[in-house]
Amino acid sequence: MANFNQMELSSIREVVSCHITTASKLGAYANQCQDPQIKQMFQQAATEAQRSVQKLVQML
Repeated sequence: MANFNQMELSSIREVVSCHITTASKLGAYANQCQDPQIKQMFQQAATEAQRSVQKLVQML
């Protein structure tokens, strides 16, 4: 675990929160899509956002 100061931890938490929200919204958009290509695009983007969350949390 890296040594982060309070400001850095706060910033990382904010980024994690934003990525969680993004992943959730992209997943919802994918569920509403009828076009398979667009649906896949949203699903892939949601997966990438979730991977980013996991990587950021591992840093902590």
